[in-house]
Amino acid sequence: MDKKQLANLAVNAFKKEYPNAKCSLDYKDPVQLLIATRLAAQCTDARVNLVTPELFKKFKSVDDFAKADVNEIEKYIKSCGFYHVKAHDIVAMCKMLKEKYFSIVPDTIEELIKLPGVGRKTANLIIGDVYNKPAVVVDTHCIRITRRLGFHDTKNAVKIEKILREVLPPNESNDFCHRLVLHGRAVCRAISPRCDQCCMKSFCGSVTLHPIRSTNTFD
Repeated sequence: MDKKQLANLAVNAFKKEYPNAKCSLDYKDPVQLLIATRLAAQCTDARVNLVTPELFKKFKSVDDFAKADVNEIEKYIKSCGFYHVKAHDIVAMCKMLKEKYFSIVPDTIEELIKLPGVGRKTANLIIGDVYNKPAVVVDTHCIRITRRLGFHDTKNAVKIEKILREVLPPNESNDFCHRLVLHGRAVCRAISPRCDQCCMKSFCGSVTLHPIRSTNTFD
């Protein structure tokens, strides 16, 4: 089986298992998603969703964030971890959005990664969820699950993104990555993956190499 065939099997299995694929971060506009994604670095989406309502109630626009005191932002986001750096990045990215992009979130990866604190993972999420362009969000779930499936044998996010872009149907790639998150939380966990419950157990490379049992710890 080649990787495109494997990709089609995985896409179809996921669509049946998780019909409602969507970003797990709560947001109302592109700027909110950009900020929420920055906060989600090394923090759970659930925690971010607890923090952002009050943050976005206080700061309603790019201009509000651009003019904000970093110390004030820190008070709202402290529980997300690494709040000093994140607060600085949020203010800096909004200043850049205001000064260079007329307060509009860019629609290309090349422009998005110029913003402070924005890497390819965040940029792909923005172009996929906001601008409906083909995107591959390589997070920890994506790295783990696609490696177990047999798409690659690396932890290099840029390499993984390139591999997946070559084999995934472009119109399915964004939803596929959202489904990877759902599957990684519920079934294909880092420790003790529930292989016996997996919708992909018939073609998963790791299941082929290891007996199916609920206490598997392979990665």
